[in-house]
Amino acid sequence: MPDSTAADVRPSIKRARKTQGAGLTDCAGQPDMKRLRAYRLGRLRAELAARDCAGVLLYDPINIRYATGSRNMAVWTMHNAARYAFVPTEGPIVLFDFHGCDHLSAGLETIAEVRPAVSWYFFGAGPRLAENAKRWANEIAELVRAHGGGNRRLAADHCDPAGAAALADLGIELVDGQGPVELARAIKSEDELACMGQAVSVCEAGMARMRDALRPGITENELWSHLHQTNIALGGEWIETRLLASGGRTNPWFQECGDRIIRAGELVGFDTDLIGPFGYCADISRTYLCGHGRASETQRRLYGLAYEQIHTNIERLRPGIGLREFAEIAWEMPESCFPNRYSTLIHGVGLADEYPFCGYREDFAHGGYDGVFQPGMTVCVESYIGEVGGEEGVKLEQQVLITDHGIELLSTFPFEEALLPARWV
Repeated sequence: MPDSTAADVRPSIKRARKTQGAGLTDCAGQPDMKRLRAYRLGRLRAELAARDCAGVLLYDPINIRYATGSRNMAVWTMHNAARYAFVPTEGPIVLFDFHGCDHLSAGLETIAEVRPAVSWYFFGAGPRLAENAKRWANEIAELVRAHGGGNRRLAADHCDPAGAAALADLGIELVDGQGPVELARAIKSEDELACMGQAVSVCEAGMARMRDALRPGITENELWSHLHQTNIALGGEWIETRLLASGGRTNPWFQECGDRIIRAGELVGFDTDLIGPFGYCADISRTYLCGHGRASETQRRLYGLAYEQIHTNIERLRPGIGLREFAEIAWEMPESCFPNRYSTLIHGVGLADEYPFCGYREDFAHGGYDGVFQPGMTVCVESYIGEVGGEEGVKLEQQVLITDHGIELLSTFPFEEALLPARWV
């Protein structure tokens, strides 16, 4: 299905604003989807040309969407290799789609031809896996020979052993395809920012409904469902995680929501990880206080530390700074909280969480890498504050755009005044 079929969700978002009374971001103007597709495909092909590749074979539905604008059963095809695309560095794109789905990409100027996909994953092929993999490889190799100009280097984002071996037997050299796609996706166009603006607005409408629904006696699952319902109702697609926790389950982080009943005076933290309209991600975190009572001094102290971390790091982020350099100057976390730190200080965001990934200075030796924050990147600035042995923790996160001149906020949902220490109010 082309992205151009997505509806203009702005009227529904405005109604949600009036209903919920939240301070939401204004949606950017409607994107020009044909121009967006041309920009994204051009960036991908430039990365492929820089690596001397004949093309790229894409299985990840997010990568297929980035390159072509076509979508179909995205979550299902993340774990069933039933749909793929051959994107030559120069030449016509061929999409291999699931049975009976040829019509879904009709009208997309990016796709020259739609063919039936060859199933060689076990669910679709069973004991005929090796046989089907050879048939699949013959078709892919033929496309490389036809459009590669003698170049046999084919990038691929995913390829299981049977397929890789079959391509090698045909003289095709497989190289990494995820890297060039991630680097292409990293720099956003104005049309992509318009898409992301709508995703953020949908997300913040859902966050407002969650805030209004939060009361003693509601379960974590019931509260989380308000974000899902809002996302689907306003044209969004799915939510990648179940990261909502309350009370003592907020420390340590990464506990999924369940049927626990939320009590008055407890903290409730969540991370949206929401794939909204046009497939763009809104990745925002907030922590609420349940009920109308006064927050404890410990709750306010933890919240103040998290608030200070993300705002300090936003102030220190700038275009042109290196990932390692930023890690060196980032806000210093108290020793009592450091063992429970979040996995990253800042990460990229687009059609999903993506490149770059900037970890803590102490983690660079085993998990960090070099890179540069560039204008046009959209990133999320993260904080989790939870003391070792402490009862509760606080999760906050802002989504921002790096420009030539500095940082612009993309997420503007209010923070919890009841939890802010006096110096931040």
